[in-house]
Amino acid sequence: MIRYIKEQEVQQILTMAKAVELVEQALRERAEGRAVDVPRVRTRTAAGTLHVMQAAAPALKLIGYKAYYSATGKGTRFFVNLFDAENGKLAAIIEAGHLGMVRTGAASGVATRYLARKDAAVVGMLGAGKQAVGQLEAVCEVRKIREVRVYSRNTDKARGFCAALSGKLGVAMHAVIAGAEAVRGADIINVITKAATPVLAGAWLEPGQHVNAAGSNALTRRELDEAAVQRCARVVVDARGTARNECGDLLPLIENGLLDWDALPELGEIIIGRVPGRGARDEITLYESHGMAIQDLYTGKYVLDTALQQDIGVDLPIGE
Repeated sequence: MIRYIKEQEVQQILTMAKAVELVEQALRERAEGRAVDVPRVRTRTAAGTLHVMQAAAPALKLIGYKAYYSATGKGTRFFVNLFDAENGKLAAIIEAGHLGMVRTGAASGVATRYLARKDAAVVGMLGAGKQAVGQLEAVCEVRKIREVRVYSRNTDKARGFCAALSGKLGVAMHAVIAGAEAVRGADIINVITKAATPVLAGAWLEPGQHVNAAGSNALTRRELDEAAVQRCARVVVDARGTARNECGDLLPLIENGLLDWDALPELGEIIIGRVPGRGARDEITLYESHGMAIQDLYTGKYVLDTALQQDIGVDLPIGE
């Protein structure tokens, strides 16, 4: 039997607090050599694009992948598939739109825990879409946030974002009319857009800020201009192999010899103390997030275990 778990059931099971814990565990164990992550591969056609990313965690006795298909103009559907690594059977199929949003946010939460100042209390949001929800929730999970400023090219969308989350998160939130206004005086800046041209300028940054950049997952996308990256004393990625394939923010500096893909520190290495994180209070730090299957695997394992314990989802009589 294969346990099939729907989106609404994942929402019932997976909290942001738990996701932050699981993503940190995933990154730690990969950095220690106890888990494996394979960067995303894309197959493109005129009708759409298939994205596949894989991971294995011997400690969890699981191996699996996330596959999602983006049909041109018709949306995207996400599925995590978990195999029992010992008997080879498919253990679960999990609808993973919500799971992906939460674990992506959780990764920025982990980065904030290790890179932002301990007293960080003001967040500037550039972007107010669905993925921005997870980014903000995760930051609020690891720091005591008192104010959030939200910028979107669509001001009504920014206002709606504030109205939807202010009460839930217990923080004061307001929409602003310019990106620079969101950044000014912020301790943490979350950038989560689909921009092809930079939305965060280096001239706006101030000493001591931490930036989570989670929208640029293709070399054709850029959320930060070159000056913004150059002002960061510490540039951290989730995985060097994935960054090399997908980080449009860093590509211009790589091409100009100012950064080296192979020298970039990974967040997991900071977690285990192999490389340092923030070095001084006034440093500007940057986390470039692209998404890793190992994050899906660890959160998916928790969702599956909880579903089995609470009799959530349905068993499909296939694969025996």
